[in-house]
Amino acid sequence: MVNHLDKNKARIKRHMRIRNKIIGTENTPRLNVFRSSKNIYAQIIDDEKGFTLVSASSLDKEFEGNGGNKSGARDIGQILAKKALDKNIKKVVFDRGGYIFHGRVKELAEGAREGGLDF
Repeated sequence: MVNHLDKNKARIKRHMRIRNKIIGTENTPRLNVFRSSKNIYAQIIDDEKGFTLVSASSLDKEFEGNGGNKSGARDIGQILAKKALDKNIKKVVFDRGGYIFHGRVKELAEGAREGGLDF
């Protein structure tokens, strides 16, 4: 019998390991990323209060394009940064969600940095 690896289970395990070290506070909230095959989602979270401050995804009405590619991920990062700056959030802690910092996750981070977020 062949045991197949469950990639999502491994990702969740990595994410829990990361979450033990990364905590979003009121001064520096956590920027969390989730990606699926067709869409990408990002939210800025204050873990002390358990509250989502800002969110953006490729399913939002103001986003036009494809969330399953790098250019769409960069646009989502810029949209998220614009919403965060409107709420006076400038500094965040990046939580890659157990994904490799590569491809769409990296593009989202670079888009958020271009938009004015500091991490």
